[in-house]
Amino acid sequence: MKNDLIRKLEALAESYKAPSGDEYRGISLKVVEAVSAEAGASRRDVEIAALEAGIIPLRYQRNIGSIGIEGQLKLRKARVAVIGAGGLGGTLIELLSRMGIGELLVIDSDSFSEDNLNRQILCTEQDIGRSKVEAARRRIVSINSAVDMDARQVVVSGDNVDALIKGCDLVIDALDTIPVRLLVQEAARRLRIPLIHGAIAGFLGEVMTIFPGDRGLEALFGGGGNAPEKGIEVQVGTPTVTPMAIAALQAMEAIKVLLGMMGPIRHRLLYLDLEQDVLSGVRIANADTK
Repeated sequence: MKNDLIRKLEALAESYKAPSGDEYRGISLKVVEAVSAEAGASRRDVEIAALEAGIIPLRYQRNIGSIGIEGQLKLRKARVAVIGAGGLGGTLIELLSRMGIGELLVIDSDSFSEDNLNRQILCTEQDIGRSKVEAARRRIVSINSAVDMDARQVVVSGDNVDALIKGCDLVIDALDTIPVRLLVQEAARRLRIPLIHGAIAGFLGEVMTIFPGDRGLEALFGGGGNAPEKGIEVQVGTPTVTPMAIAALQAMEAIKVLLGMMGPIRHRLLYLDLEQDVLSGVRIANADTK
């Protein structure tokens, strides 16, 4: 089937000129839609076939100069879990969909309330009372219909966390409760999946990338049942700008991990104080976590 797709795409590809002046072969969204319908293939599969043939879907052309066709192809084949669809998670879903992640697993048990309107990009006045994962589904379809969406409106627990994230290439922590963050980290370790941590409070934010075997969140929050339920965000709130900044950094960490790029924020915590214009890193000594 893939060879048939490639032949169709090669016949329909046109020559385009990049902003650099270089010419490339590309296909429009309309071509992707038409070939998908004619061949009975998903739009994601059509885009993967195109990239494998060196044909660039126009929606990704501005990515290619930085990550190349091979990089875009890796992103199109990746499955990423975003746990939490609120302030951090909503912006992550927006960014990763536009970047072209192949499949997004979005997990959140909550519905929108009015106090989400200040910072949660998926929340509109018409969404109050509606499911966050369903809003995520609608948003992904409107941004990039070639992204496969797996929406789970469930409470993450010790009974289901392994089954939920199994088979993912990466897990992103966009949660707001510390015990559940620790629970997800332990599951990611067991399943040998990298984890991107992000947290916000007031104008403060932090990001860390945790590979299996790394000393991670217990260095920040403690472990063994001693971690508090919430952080200082319950006192200082979560204003609009902070989740946007931290989610962008988490999305970049996700791209680094999926593409094997240099310099992930590993064995250290990136700390951002937007009010004081402070960006700093705290080194975290690794430890055997087996």
